[in-house]
Amino acid sequence: MNIGHATSALPPFRRVLVANRGEIACRVIGTLRRLGIEAVAVYSDADRGAKHVALADLALRIGPAPAAESYLNVDAVIAAVRASGADAVHPGYGFLSESPLLAAACAEAGVVFVGPGEQALRVMGDKIRSKRHVAGHGVPVTPGSEAHGSEGGVDSTDDAALAASAELLGYPVLIKPSAGGGGKGMQLVDSPEALPAALASARRTARAAFGDDTLFLEKFIQRPRHIEVQLLADGAGHTVHLGERECSLQRRQQKVVEEAPSPLLDAATRARIGEAACAVARSVGYVGAGTVEFLISDAAPDQFYFMEMNTRLQVEHPVTELVTGIDIVEWQLRVAAGQELPWSQEQIRLDGHAVEARIYAEDPDSDFLPTSGRVLALAEAHGPGVRVDSSLLPGGEIGSHYDPMLAKVIAWGPDRASALARLDAALAHTVILGVDTNLAFLRGLLADPAVQGGALDTGLIARHLEIQAAATPDAASAAPSLLGEMLAVAGALLHAEAPAAADSPWGDRSGWRTGGAAATRPATRLVRHRGTHRGEQTETVFELRSLPGVGGPGSLSVSVQERGADEACPAVHAVSCDPAATTLNRATGVHVGIAVDGVQRRWSWARDGEDLLLSAEGESTRFTVVSREAELQGELARILAARAEREGGVAASPELRTPTPGTVVQLHAASGDAVDVGAPIATVEAMKMEHQVTASVAGTLRLHVRLGDALRRDQLLASIDAQAPGQRQGIGNE
Repeated sequence: MNIGHATSALPPFRRVLVANRGEIACRVIGTLRRLGIEAVAVYSDADRGAKHVALADLALRIGPAPAAESYLNVDAVIAAVRASGADAVHPGYGFLSESPLLAAACAEAGVVFVGPGEQALRVMGDKIRSKRHVAGHGVPVTPGSEAHGSEGGVDSTDDAALAASAELLGYPVLIKPSAGGGGKGMQLVDSPEALPAALASARRTARAAFGDDTLFLEKFIQRPRHIEVQLLADGAGHTVHLGERECSLQRRQQKVVEEAPSPLLDAATRARIGEAACAVARSVGYVGAGTVEFLISDAAPDQFYFMEMNTRLQVEHPVTELVTGIDIVEWQLRVAAGQELPWSQEQIRLDGHAVEARIYAEDPDSDFLPTSGRVLALAEAHGPGVRVDSSLLPGGEIGSHYDPMLAKVIAWGPDRASALARLDAALAHTVILGVDTNLAFLRGLLADPAVQGGALDTGLIARHLEIQAAATPDAASAAPSLLGEMLAVAGALLHAEAPAAADSPWGDRSGWRTGGAAATRPATRLVRHRGTHRGEQTETVFELRSLPGVGGPGSLSVSVQERGADEACPAVHAVSCDPAATTLNRATGVHVGIAVDGVQRRWSWARDGEDLLLSAEGESTRFTVVSREAELQGELARILAARAEREGGVAASPELRTPTPGTVVQLHAASGDAVDVGAPIATVEAMKMEHQVTASVAGTLRLHVRLGDALRRDQLLASIDAQAPGQRQGIGNE
């Protein structure tokens, strides 16, 4: 789809600084280039080699990796503006995009802030104040803590006052940061007992993400739908809406899949909710692009409640661009330069349907914990009706300092069914190896009958996960239709990787030997590590043997056996491959030509040390190739553990490792404490999300980290000296 733009050949600015990073910085730079505007990027030390830096005409360092010292540092951004000679600043979304301080600093520096004025930022940037404000203009709002207490509402810094307000609202309630958005710090609380810990966690997250820990409560509407309206407004008082977006597919209050238009609304409700959104914008003299978010009960689709206004570009803006043909970033720039909107509301038309899926660096099999790593193989989707907004580069490092979103895949179609089908195909053709992602989860979600039928609400993903967990209780057997093929492909790749002398029978990889029939090659053991939705780790060991092929050059058979299974019944797969395609003379390969049992897929692979990574149809798996030495060490460890158990002793102390790279923000116990199974030990914050590490056994705790420590993934956090059977705390030599 081509995005429509103005006919004027004059760019609205000469040089624009993009005060952001990642895919949104890349997306804004794309429009700047099309308009002939010089693009200035800023970067932290962690982003020195990032894609947005490479795309820009000029890039300036603004500080160390922590966002507070770089992307959230107003002084550093303004210093970059002055050094670059930029005449405007585009803040993207997140970070300083809704900061009145940045808007004021830009005005003082004599540059244009591409966003609304300070009044709109201050009124709508405070979620409590904004609800009171729009209620005064006749817009319906969800019941919340701001309606209790004095005229100014409940004291949002007083947890006791918020607890009293929760009792009045009735559980369940939502905790929301007043200064934030994007679901950061938002928590659903079902009972009074859970409220204190949830408030403390929400305050920490809000303080880290937005520099403001003010909170408020909202009554949680059962089975709600989250619908938002995109606005554009100019300085001459013209305000139009560009239709609505359905954003109900969320996990932990974070949007995952969005679409435009909503399959719920009819034309009359669309007009009413659009006018309500325009009324919100006019009430603060809004100028620029903005979004007004509403909750709608699925049971009463003609009733909607204002939640908040986002005074910036939204992550999901591409679906609106694809159905309207309007480049929203371009019109942010043109309106900021003083140009007027060229359309009336009646001229805005919605054409077809668009759906967007967010690709995150996370592990769905380990409760969606954020992941990190290096991009070892990359192939992004393309084709009719497909758009990809991405910050990914081959070889790029994905760290733990920032939000885990890597890219967005968006598909347009003449109707909803065709848009969903195109999106699913685009995800199937996307390859990202080296860092775990949610690609396979997204394809499974799109196939859910409720999603296909448009019966959406904000709790659908949680129910989808419960159904999937019940259907596949053994996480190691996920994607059974592909697992066997993946193992066969792994065997072919490892067979090709093994050294062989071309002119010597001793190096012949066919299995030939003197004095008898062809023999199989020694078994190669692969270990597949998988998480579960409880955060536990499981592993499955497979044995592979390459057998002589019968299909001519490049053919072989691979015998696959799960270790411990019936030795008499291994699965045998016939593999046909292009020898050149499977020679591992490089670190990665994309779309290698391998057929398994007559079926050829778009296989992609990468090597990461002893690990072999494989991907097909959006499903990725990491296998660890076990050497003979490692196998013997494992056998020895199992023998020693069995002996210790027989003798009534205690095996090696269980180790607690951090599930994700992050920072220790809370310690719940100290070294020397006696802990029970399941007791909280530490809270680790990663990418603005908190993860609690709990005791795996009962015993005496030994901490190996301190409060505030920055941790690597799988770093030893604590160990527990487990109690032997019959041992009791406090009983010593008497």
